[in-house]
Amino acid sequence: MKKYSYLRKLATFGAVATTAALVLSGCSSGTSGSSFGASAPQSLKGTVSLWHFFTDREASVIKGVVDNFEKANPGVTVTIHSGQDDQKLQQKIATGGDIDVAISGSTDSVGLFCSSGSFRDLAPVISRDKVDMSQFSDVARSYTSFDGKQCALPMPADAYGLYYNTDLLKAAGYTAPPKTLSELEAMALKMTTYNTDGSIKTLGFNPLMNFYENQPVNWTGVNGAAWMSDDGTKSDVNNQAWKDLLTWQKGFIDKIGYDKLKAFSAGLGDEWSANNAFQTGQLAMNLDGEWRVAFIADQKPDLHYGTAPFPTGDQYTDLYGGGYTTGTIAGIAKGSQHAELAWALLKYLATNTDAVVDLSNGIKNIPTTKDALSSPKLDFPEQFTTFLDIAKSPHLITVPATAIGHANQTTFQNFWDNWQSGADTDLEAGLAKVDHDIDNALALSKAP
Repeated sequence: MKKYSYLRKLATFGAVATTAALVLSGCSSGTSGSSFGASAPQSLKGTVSLWHFFTDREASVIKGVVDNFEKANPGVTVTIHSGQDDQKLQQKIATGGDIDVAISGSTDSVGLFCSSGSFRDLAPVISRDKVDMSQFSDVARSYTSFDGKQCALPMPADAYGLYYNTDLLKAAGYTAPPKTLSELEAMALKMTTYNTDGSIKTLGFNPLMNFYENQPVNWTGVNGAAWMSDDGTKSDVNNQAWKDLLTWQKGFIDKIGYDKLKAFSAGLGDEWSANNAFQTGQLAMNLDGEWRVAFIADQKPDLHYGTAPFPTGDQYTDLYGGGYTTGTIAGIAKGSQHAELAWALLKYLATNTDAVVDLSNGIKNIPTTKDALSSPKLDFPEQFTTFLDIAKSPHLITVPATAIGHANQTTFQNFWDNWQSGADTDLEAGLAKVDHDIDNALALSKAP
């Protein structure tokens, strides 16, 4: 399985931003799509296109679920275009391409898709067909809408938790994973071993940002830190929850040494390969998503490990059990010439319990409807249940959508890089500047 990770999204940010600018500026072919009817059609017939980013085995899972949709609707044919990332989706929609339903691997794109009109507002057909939106969590509804528009529906999601090597914990005298950051730090320091030259041999936990899934966005749930003001109009990373987290992280780094951690990290295997440091035993504990369970089953099936919710800050223990979530989203392109067929396919993929379960079992992600979350047909190993529980937690959290995509996250991460290295030592001023820069970008996105 190949995850559409945050690192990969960052790598294409410049190109995506360029495309987003094209969409937002209205530079499209002007093609108008068909409209939704006042009532649902009695029968469906015709051809509809589905564009998505999945490849290889995951693409075959999508194909299998689409086959079931076609069997349930024998008059409909779905043409599938796989391996289409957000850049390609936005370009195709902006230029009036033949695209009906689009699946994106990034919730960060919701603000762009919604505010530009690239994805249609689904409110009319949701109301018309009496779709029960309460079947989705509040968080899933929030990351599929923007500025009052429900322009997408959620598909299988991701959640982040703690992976721990049970053999290494046992050897260090531990019988349970940490629940607080102070416990995580103490256990990690005890499990860290060194070579004779003082370099790291085995690391208890890697606190460096930019290591594997260590990105600011994936740490959102640790202290329940806010990204935006309550009304969603201004950046709000200069808050106590982030200050507490960054202060803890820098103190942890200093106890081992930034240069030692950088050198150790540089010598580790690629995150997505069988040489992933957690899988090789070079890393005792790690922050990762639910998909790692499938990677381990495929690449290191003899690894003894457990999973748990990620530890919280010592002042935020009431949040334990929750965590950060993001997910796959799907919408209907503004130029779709087959609006009713597109809606029928989208509604099936997002709300049909069997379809959601099949997608989750096949792609190894978390189902997003309440019925699917409790379905006896879910087929996951024991370690995966941690992430199902996180998805049900009242403390599940995500990042609000913005009209600038994930540019706010990139701005924050740039400061965090300087903070952890010691290049920037004024936390208060640094976070205030992050807010200022993000607010400027938000203002520019609204400029005529």
